[in-house]
Amino acid sequence: MTLMTTLHTLATDPGLHVLADGDPIVPKYSPALPDAVNTQVKTILSWTAGLGLAAAVGGGLLGWLLVAVGHNSERAQLAARGKQSVLWSLFGAGGIGVTSSLVLAFYNMAK
Repeated sequence: MTLMTTLHTLATDPGLHVLADGDPIVPKYSPALPDAVNTQVKTILSWTAGLGLAAAVGGGLLGWLLVAVGHNSERAQLAARGKQSVLWSLFGAGGIGVTSSLVLAFYNMAK
């Protein structure tokens, strides 16, 4: 008896509809954030990605400065640290770019 009641509820529910070609019941639902929240979240995501990339560029520039000072003053350790910081800045910028792109792509899929 409960199976028949469940089927009757599914068939008469106004929130559900049956497609014309006989596909199963599909709920009418479109996930979306309110516009007031949507613009604020996009702003926060954009600023976070922009500031992260700016910090990575700044770290890369400081790394090149360490390389220049280390080579000109014959301090091999300082130049080696500068080269490492340039590489880590590149990895950081790549990670920030990929992560922010993925977050924004998945965030925009909900629209």
